[in-house]
Amino acid sequence: MDILLKDVTVSDPSSSFHLQRVSIFIHDGIISEIGTINREAAQTVSLPGLHVSPGFADPFSQFCDPGLEYRETLHTGSFAAAHGGYTDVLLVPNTVPVVSQKAGVEYLVKSSRSSPVNLHPLGAITKGAEGKELSEMYDMAQSGAVAFSDGIHPVQSAGILLKALQYVKAIDKVVVQVPDDQSVSANGLMNEGVVSTQLGLPGRPAIAEEIMISRDIELAKYTGSKIHFTGVSTAKGLACIQKAKADGIRVTCSVTPAHLYFCDEDLVGYDTNLKLSPPLRTAEDRDALRRAVLDGTVDCIASHHFPHHTDHKVVEFEYAKNGMIALETALGVVKTSLPSLSAERLTEIFSLAPRRIFGLPSATVSLQAPATLSLFQPDEKWRPERFVSRSRNSPFVGKELTGKAVGIINGDKVFLGPL
Repeated sequence: MDILLKDVTVSDPSSSFHLQRVSIFIHDGIISEIGTINREAAQTVSLPGLHVSPGFADPFSQFCDPGLEYRETLHTGSFAAAHGGYTDVLLVPNTVPVVSQKAGVEYLVKSSRSSPVNLHPLGAITKGAEGKELSEMYDMAQSGAVAFSDGIHPVQSAGILLKALQYVKAIDKVVVQVPDDQSVSANGLMNEGVVSTQLGLPGRPAIAEEIMISRDIELAKYTGSKIHFTGVSTAKGLACIQKAKADGIRVTCSVTPAHLYFCDEDLVGYDTNLKLSPPLRTAEDRDALRRAVLDGTVDCIASHHFPHHTDHKVVEFEYAKNGMIALETALGVVKTSLPSLSAERLTEIFSLAPRRIFGLPSATVSLQAPATLSLFQPDEKWRPERFVSRSRNSPFVGKELTGKAVGIINGDKVFLGPL
């Protein structure tokens, strides 16, 4: 099918058309013309202030399939991702069963062929993500696992993680950790601090995150392997990562849109949609995260899209599950939190950096390149009301956001939201 993107601004530092307003003609999934185009196409997209960039890639999402399809399915998750402007999504292994064998990886890879987005499995580091025994990482890598993580259950044993880091070095993969020493943070419901005391909720101290970041950096230094911290939420944790990068250690990190927007003070209403892991930290930590995104300390944005059924959220705060849906609002939340974010930096944190870190296929807005594109309006103001995701656990319903994804073009697969 022929597609014409009419009068769009290119947001791609690797393209010779960067920041130029052009029209783009796509034929059979390939960018065949860029410039002034006067021809018809089967589908024409023309919107005010429309930008096009290499396809967004999310490094940490849960689509709950297999086993938890009442929360999300590969189908609904994929369309939620496309609606949020994502062409590629890395899926955490915390399903039923856990993706810790090649059969689970092969299931996701096969399912991706009929999806509007490319699904990339994260294989579990340990069998069943239980943190006790290494999984079949080589077999999973051969079957299509792009990196390894125990997902929402970070590896607690230094010995096990050391072996995993040594193993992935031989196959040139990345270990992904949500930094949280659970022997320190057990039973906490929110960030430990003044607000948790005022609300009467047990706290999760920031040191639980900082201890694990420091430990895992030392293990990565010892092995020479690549480690990625996702969901970093504290200023001290960022400082450790920044120093490790300066020392040449192969460490990268990502933050979530929610941690850029909210802080622990927003929990005064006991909104269970704001019960997250890692928890929302102080306003000072939130502001440190914002600065780190702008100055390049933070490599990329990870949505931490975790759908939950209403029964897991419309309960007392103590019993609510951690997590929110995030793919459909990620761009707007980040742009609203960081109004000075440049076009170059936006493309870097949403597309280029995650592709580079996890070895995904490169994408560019250039002639004869495959059409792996995200379409968005960076200055559009809107309020999320309805979601494509099967779940509805979002704290952003009705909030005004700046920056709206329109859809994606992924080869011969096209998804455009309501125009």
